[in-house]
Amino acid sequence: MSGAALGLEIVFVFFLALFLLHRYGDFKKQHRLVIIATLLAWYLCFLIVFILPLDVSTTIYNRCKLAVNSSPAESNGSYVTLAPSKQKCFKPWSYIPDGIMPIFWRVVYWTSQFLTWILLPFMQSYARSGGFSITGKIKTALIENAIYYGTYLLIFGAFLIYVAVNPNFNLQWNQLQTIGIAAANTWGLFLLVLLLGYGLVEIPRSHWNGAKRGYLLMKTYFKAAKLMTEKADAEENLEDIMEEVRKVSESIKYNHPLRKCVDTILKKCPTEYQERMGRNMDDYEDFDERQNTYPSEKSLAKLHKQVIYSVQRHRRTQVQWQILLEQAFYLEDVAKNESSATRQFVHTFHSQEPENKIIQYFYTPTVEWYWECLLRPWFYRVLAVVLAMFSVIVVWSECTFFSTKPVLSLFAVFIQLAEKTYNYIYIEMACFLTIFFLSICVYSTVFRIRVFNYYYLASHHQTDAYSLLFSGMLFCRLTPPLCLNFLGLTHMDATISHKNTQPTAYTSIMGSMRVLSFIADGFYIYYPMLVVILCIATYFSLGTRCLNLLGFQQFMGDSEMTSDLIDEGKELIRREKRKRQRQEEGENRRREWKERYGNRDDSTRSRAVHTDQKESSFSETNTNRPLSKYTRSNGRTERDRIELLQDAEPLDFNADSVSDDPLESDSGR
Repeated sequence: MSGAALGLEIVFVFFLALFLLHRYGDFKKQHRLVIIATLLAWYLCFLIVFILPLDVSTTIYNRCKLAVNSSPAESNGSYVTLAPSKQKCFKPWSYIPDGIMPIFWRVVYWTSQFLTWILLPFMQSYARSGGFSITGKIKTALIENAIYYGTYLLIFGAFLIYVAVNPNFNLQWNQLQTIGIAAANTWGLFLLVLLLGYGLVEIPRSHWNGAKRGYLLMKTYFKAAKLMTEKADAEENLEDIMEEVRKVSESIKYNHPLRKCVDTILKKCPTEYQERMGRNMDDYEDFDERQNTYPSEKSLAKLHKQVIYSVQRHRRTQVQWQILLEQAFYLEDVAKNESSATRQFVHTFHSQEPENKIIQYFYTPTVEWYWECLLRPWFYRVLAVVLAMFSVIVVWSECTFFSTKPVLSLFAVFIQLAEKTYNYIYIEMACFLTIFFLSICVYSTVFRIRVFNYYYLASHHQTDAYSLLFSGMLFCRLTPPLCLNFLGLTHMDATISHKNTQPTAYTSIMGSMRVLSFIADGFYIYYPMLVVILCIATYFSLGTRCLNLLGFQQFMGDSEMTSDLIDEGKELIRREKRKRQRQEEGENRRREWKERYGNRDDSTRSRAVHTDQKESSFSETNTNRPLSKYTRSNGRTERDRIELLQDAEPLDFNADSVSDDPLESDSGR
């Protein structure tokens, strides 16, 4: 089993990152480099979280071996036995051989740092650029990142000059590397505590409120009102941008050298606008002889950028509106079915997507009623209580993990108790649950936050390239300080525990923080205590109230603006529901008409075919008879029919009587 656990987790984490990226990104429409870079960033960050518990268990076993080797001992199979106390150091099932973890952490860490500080910022500017060629996009990205990269180079150069001039400093390359790592982790820890303080309160509260059907329905109405405003704004913005594109398309004809740029812009427009505008291929103008004012390539690049952004925003609001409608209809169905006497869940509208037959077999209407109306609220309440207990333990440990005698951090107490008995499965499970809960609190906040319309992770493949790359940057900057904070909570970091023991492979890659004592003994220890203030502020919704005062409408139960938006959203949902009902009624009537008269039409059609066959057979039997007897009469009958058709007048639909025979208007006829 040596190394097998590491290989399994590497494969599992890859598919987990791929699944999440498929949920938020769009593999078909977005650039492959954007998908690969974001997938690599997410994969490396998730990999650190999943592999770190294996590093902890391996380190505990190595410490046991060192303790055994320092005293008389005897070897026995896969473990080492102390002679005096007969203590056994069992090898964990997930033991990773020596030399693998340091190389693994070094590759993972420096790759993630290269992504977050160099590659992903450049790709953000590249993806957001409106250039029409690869060279133009690269040039724009370099110009936009010149200040970004120049600031880092200026700070680093000033620091090197200070170290070279000051004789008190005698830093080597390893120490400079540690200082750079400490600077990156300090920035990440600053943001980590802010996100963690929000997630520790909001995640248990969101699950507790998830058991309140009335609360969820009111919040859905509130979201519907806000989303309708955003949807209307996106449609209006798209109309304005398309009007500018139309003017540019009409002014720049097909023989203009910038026409290729215009065609590139037109390809990014929705299909209905492309058909409406066209290319104006019939109008030929010699632009060299006429003094017309044409837009420059720079202005076309700016317009191209606006088109990409407006089309993406319009598509996202349309999809989100449909998802929100389905959610509102479902919550209304739950509210109606709670008082059902039959205890069978009845949907107002049938699902538009085909359901799996296996799910339909097990998840019957009765099972759905018991789950949605009885079990699910209690499940959410119990889960909220468990998550709240975890949050309290994290807050307590964040405030007391610097205390080593006595050990006050509960996570450190759990790990030390398991270390005495060398229960590696318990150690790995405790470490995994701890770091997994911390990661959920931090990463879920990254998925929830929204910086106006510049950064927004929207599910159902509606996230743009800029937001995907920005999320990858945040993950790569937050994960290393998150892991160091976890090792500090469990006292596996020698800087916190003040013990001269073997460090974990991850800590050895980070280097000794003693090079910067004011960071190791000050910032890393006392700054995480700020999480208490942030949790209190989140519990009383201080941030939400501040945003509401600034004019950004937030869901607050005691606000008059919230009540108005809830009423508006309820009316919008009711209107969409009536519209959906009329559509389904029309489809049902057409289906009933086909079922009722479809067989009759088929029988009529078969009867007509049978009659034609009889007439054709009758004509075939009369082919051998003399035709001179019928030739003159048939010719007269054909002439009379043609004359009647020529003299017949068309129907007058404006006349008083429609049933009048137009042939009777001619008295001679």
